[in-house]
Amino acid sequence: MFSLLRQVRLLLEMIRFSHTIFALPFALMALLMAWRMPLPDDAMGSSNGVWDGLRGLAGVLLCMVGARSAAMAFNRIVDRDIDAANPRTKQRHIPRGDIGLGTAVTFLLAATLVFFAGTLCFWPNWLPAALALPVLAVLLGYSLAKRFTAWAHYWLGLALSLAPLCVWVAIRGPVAMEQPGEWAAVLALAAGVFFWVGGFDIIYACQDEPSDRSAGLHSIPVWLGVPGALRFAAASHAVAFLCFAALPWVVPPALQLSWPYFVTMAAIGMLLAYQHAIVSPTDLSRVNHAFFHVNAVISVSLLIAVGLDVWWL
Repeated sequence: MFSLLRQVRLLLEMIRFSHTIFALPFALMALLMAWRMPLPDDAMGSSNGVWDGLRGLAGVLLCMVGARSAAMAFNRIVDRDIDAANPRTKQRHIPRGDIGLGTAVTFLLAATLVFFAGTLCFWPNWLPAALALPVLAVLLGYSLAKRFTAWAHYWLGLALSLAPLCVWVAIRGPVAMEQPGEWAAVLALAAGVFFWVGGFDIIYACQDEPSDRSAGLHSIPVWLGVPGALRFAAASHAVAFLCFAALPWVVPPALQLSWPYFVTMAAIGMLLAYQHAIVSPTDLSRVNHAFFHVNAVISVSLLIAVGLDVWWL
């Protein structure tokens, strides 16, 4: 029993399970917004009330946890030799020998099955199941992107930006395809995630610039150098802020964002500025603080603000 629990703990550490907090709040934001939108009688969430709501929530959680776990396991598997050669990552679980390759592959397959099972929670909406393979391909593809493009950071941004888009399709179903006017809000949210994630991944990658360069890998820090990469990340975060700030102006009439959202956006602007203030080309010692703590606060704060506005005010 203790051996099994230790293995589970090591697997969760391997995939940085706590980092699920980056993407999950945006999926839940889209879920709250989609639930608030009117649906026809044959759409999920309208005929069986609480049961359909719980089923939709379960589907979102299973898909998010399964997809992200599969993507992270795939990353650790395909990058195991790269990680072993990098001083910062050589103590990760596979290079260190704590987790065998077979165990990691088994975990990858199990997480993939959880993801596919999650898509079935939205039946009779067939779109999540039909789109599962293309979505998973995008998520897994990120781990290979740095081998051929410096824009891999924005591949990760694309992967995480799919969270609100996929939730919208899963909950709204074919209605979403028939009502193009309602897409503006979720597209603004996804665009904000795209540039926000790309920006903080650039900051994080600055730590590996020497190792990536020697290994022949591609990244914006390798391309522009650390000073240029940090400026690029700041510009990316400025665009992300504008996308998030645009959300109240493009939401459908059924949704309203008011003072909680505006107050939160002011705080997020300061957090983004703080994130860049504590990291410099000559001092990358606080990258992990900027990467995890600050960005976790940003994503959770946005979820709370949208929840308050859409469901309480």
